[in-house]
Amino acid sequence: MAENQNQNQNQKQGKVEDLNHLLKVRREKLAELQQAGKDPFQVTKFDVNVHSSEIKEQYEEWEGKEVSVAGRLMSKRVMGKASFCNIQDLKGTIQSYVARDSIGEEEYKEFKKMDIGDIVGLKGNAFTTKTGEKSIHAESVTLLSKSLQILPEKFHGLTNTDLRYRQRYVDLIMNPEVRDTFVKRSQIIKEIRNHLDAQGFMEVETPMLVSNAGGAAARPFETHYNALDEDVKLRISLELYLKRLIVGGLERVYEIGRVFRNEGVDTRHNPEFTLLELYQAYTDYHGMMDLVENLFRSVAMQVLGTAVISYDGVEIDLSKPFERISMVDALKKYKDIDFTVIHTDEEAKALADQYHVSYEEHHKKGDILSLLFEEFVEEHLIQPTFIIDHPIEISPLTKKKPEDPEYTERFELFITKREMANAYSELNDPLDQIERFKAQEALLAAGDEEANSMDDDFVNALMIGMPPTGGIGIGIDRMVMLLTDSYAIRDVLLFPTMKSLDR
Repeated sequence: MAENQNQNQNQKQGKVEDLNHLLKVRREKLAELQQAGKDPFQVTKFDVNVHSSEIKEQYEEWEGKEVSVAGRLMSKRVMGKASFCNIQDLKGTIQSYVARDSIGEEEYKEFKKMDIGDIVGLKGNAFTTKTGEKSIHAESVTLLSKSLQILPEKFHGLTNTDLRYRQRYVDLIMNPEVRDTFVKRSQIIKEIRNHLDAQGFMEVETPMLVSNAGGAAARPFETHYNALDEDVKLRISLELYLKRLIVGGLERVYEIGRVFRNEGVDTRHNPEFTLLELYQAYTDYHGMMDLVENLFRSVAMQVLGTAVISYDGVEIDLSKPFERISMVDALKKYKDIDFTVIHTDEEAKALADQYHVSYEEHHKKGDILSLLFEEFVEEHLIQPTFIIDHPIEISPLTKKKPEDPEYTERFELFITKREMANAYSELNDPLDQIERFKAQEALLAAGDEEANSMDDDFVNALMIGMPPTGGIGIGIDRMVMLLTDSYAIRDVLLFPTMKSLDR
């Protein structure tokens, strides 16, 4: 046993010494270049006229013509007077044939000294090898930046997940599918803007540092504004400022921006994330359902070319009309619990006890309904489903249903068991809003750190008068997860929140 441990320790020590030697060799190569007046870090530009994938996909256009590409040297096979290498750029990789007789003896010597990971610029002609691979016959190879670190041979697998997130730059280099996810993320956000702009919406920006972080049930991050000597918070929502703009007469507004919630980290949550919120005057939550359904379908078609997608091996059909069902009816459908017979808070708590669902003492009838829904219904909501008509207790900014004031004109969109969007017929009655805020402040005083507090300026805006309005919030990160078949939110955030290595 001890002998095996010693062998393992010696092997690890040997690997460290080998690595240190390789790193030392790279530094020495850089020093030689600098002494020869060929410092790669002094190179300021290189003209690129095409990317790797474009040469392959539009080969008839480029065949025999001069191409100029730049990227990272990912492999190199030296065979005496000629070599092959692979260059990786933004759009993929391409092979290059590098011959001494084509680029010159001195430049060929310098090429042979280049390391995997170096950034190079390559000029030559597009051609096809005897094996049929579309390649570049190099006429010159220029070292543009020296890599002083060793790229890993493999950079995936469960044992390296933490390192992948911490060193996303290496993850992007080594895993093309990761790069593709973030290219798609950019395209998704672009198509969201295109869709909303075409519907007459106006993109705006609202404050991130606020005195009152309202609009959602979440604990805010707090900080101090030195210049004003005031405590402020990072916003948890975009809602209350965007509604002020509706009051001001901007009838259709939206914002895509970061919000911050002082909560835990898991596969669905990150303390800072990207939220889309939009508000439209003279419509209600039914109009918002139509809008969000069309938005998801349109973005999928534009980015993926289809509205029928695969997520975690399950086919998700965005092309069909999304199901619409009330929270009460969904509980009846999936758990056979008839909540219509529950009339008091005590009856609701007794029902929760019967089904072993935990709750807090201050919870009311509507809170219990929400808890039962989370426990027994969400897991069934795989295909796109609008859960509508939430209880008033969990919807402080939402209009009551005129025919049933215990419930509100609100919906959440669920796909793959996850909430994708949250929307209301917005509450525009200032007197009702004041009472809702008071109820929230009572919860805050009772220790609920996620409850809202009174926002006097927002109430004043409602006093001025806000038209009937529909509003919606969509988690951009979850939408990207859906459309890129990504399981964890960290897989769609370039730099997710990570615990410091110093702690």
